[in-house]
Amino acid sequence: MQFKRRILLRIGAALTGAAVAFAAVLYSKVPDTLYLSPGQSLTISGMPFLQPMSRTQTTAVAGGSSAQSQMVGLFGLLPLKRIHIQIREKEYVTVCGTPFGIKMFADGAMVVGFSDVFGTEGWRSPGKDAGLRMGDILVSVGGIQTTGNDDVQKAVQAAQGNPVEVVYTREGRRCTTTLTPVRAQDGSYKAGVWVRDSSAGIGTLTFIKKNGIYGGLGHPISDADTGQTIQLLSGEIVPVEITGVKIGQSGSPGELQGRFSGNTTGNILINGASGVYGRMTEQQEGLWLPVAHRQEVERGEAVIYTSIDDTGPHAYTVRIRQANLTSDQPNRDMLIEVTDPALLEKTGGIVQGMSGSPLIQNGHLVGAVTHVLVNDPTCGYAIFAENMLETAEILEKDTENQAA
Repeated sequence: MQFKRRILLRIGAALTGAAVAFAAVLYSKVPDTLYLSPGQSLTISGMPFLQPMSRTQTTAVAGGSSAQSQMVGLFGLLPLKRIHIQIREKEYVTVCGTPFGIKMFADGAMVVGFSDVFGTEGWRSPGKDAGLRMGDILVSVGGIQTTGNDDVQKAVQAAQGNPVEVVYTREGRRCTTTLTPVRAQDGSYKAGVWVRDSSAGIGTLTFIKKNGIYGGLGHPISDADTGQTIQLLSGEIVPVEITGVKIGQSGSPGELQGRFSGNTTGNILINGASGVYGRMTEQQEGLWLPVAHRQEVERGEAVIYTSIDDTGPHAYTVRIRQANLTSDQPNRDMLIEVTDPALLEKTGGIVQGMSGSPLIQNGHLVGAVTHVLVNDPTCGYAIFAENMLETAEILEKDTENQAA
């Protein structure tokens, strides 16, 4: 009798432990904040067992919307987590899927390499000796502001081999060091530092709001050598003519090939974790669709609306394999797989230049492509469109405040 009792106690303890572990995992997958449309009930796609438990507590917020606090639980019985809910109308945007060219100038000169210089003391690398690293942003050299390579060269020559103070930023922190240029054999002075002050490339435009503010790319523009996000000074976007496609293969991502083909169509005001944003000089054609709330995104069939030639954007079938509502990587909310035979034949899957291509499901804009898996170009990551819209709204408020 006691033996059976011990067995039952152990089974009960094991089940309790498993239930606690399951609840902890589930808790981590439920976001702290969600958006709902007026009159919409709280349901989370892929989690039908999570249901509201109590009446909502509603408070007014700016802009005529409202905020709610609601507890959800397992089947509406066992409490799990209280979610902050913001109520607002769904916003409609022009869904584009068109390629665009990006020209961007950095706010400072980014260190992208070092070289040794032969001087009176033999071979030296002044930049390395000063403690600089790849990815550092040079702000000033010897009191001279350095926004580009020419500024760095002028400041180094002006020092005439004397030690100069270098102000730079590293991972958001402002730092200083002392650099002593070396006089090279040709009589000029060298810092032994390679810098880059601009970037250019091709991406895909995701959407345009009614007021002309756009969002595209779905991820930041980063330096090709350091991987660091480029700090934006100024930028512009231009039309692109696609001239060909390099088909992607395992271990070798493909890419859209094209050339800039027209005058400036907009500026770049944000280069952030969720993409590039700015204001268009004129509206473009596209699909007029509402932006889905992230919890409405379902695993299963969807389409990618993208351009791979000069015939404009077309819809190609994909499958959303995963949707993570609490991803700690801002542009990897979804894992998608290309299933359309025509797209697979023409590109091999997702290729560079398709970043920003809209994802559409159930008549809504749900996201945008951001990355391709190097070892499997048929698959890649995507960001929730709602996240991109939030950044566009921040830009909208900033421009309104500046105008006021």
